[in-house]
Amino acid sequence: MKHILSALVMNQPGVLAHISGMMASRAFNIDSLAVGPTEDPNFSRMTFVVSGGDRVLDQVRKQLEKIVTIVKVVDYSNDDFVERDLMLIKVQTTSTEARSQLKELVDIFRARIVDVGAEQIMVEISGQERKIEAFIDAVRPFGILEMARTGRIALSRINNLSSGAIIADPVQRAQLANQPG
Repeated sequence: MKHILSALVMNQPGVLAHISGMMASRAFNIDSLAVGPTEDPNFSRMTFVVSGGDRVLDQVRKQLEKIVTIVKVVDYSNDDFVERDLMLIKVQTTSTEARSQLKELVDIFRARIVDVGAEQIMVEISGQERKIEAFIDAVRPFGILEMARTGRIALSRINNLSSGAIIADPVQRAQLANQPG
């Protein structure tokens, strides 16, 4: 089973390396990872997709919560949430007919053509993972030249991870981490 975890982290150098190193050292595989700023410049949001049962998920969450620069960890698996993935994909189009067919697929999937070359078209598409995967399958016969994906991001419909949901004051948490013993 895939689980989506979101971590509110202090915006400091080395946080991503520390977290990914911890995950690797404990043999937790990250299926997807997206990191970006939040509404507060002091914090970033890391969204992980990890595979495994409840025991694996519990271990990942507990290990993440031990890291001082992580302020809060939320498992969206049992919440009502909105998720998205973003992809740029470059597709081969060597004929007018292929361009026309690809344009139809772009419209059907509510994607957007963002660049046109002599024998290729670049498409931007966002949505749930299954929509992205279906689009990839639909354009594969044309010839996929290159693609890049952001990884899944998610927000709970009911809980706001960064407002009022912080486990401890970040400054206090950092001070506690720097105390001896």
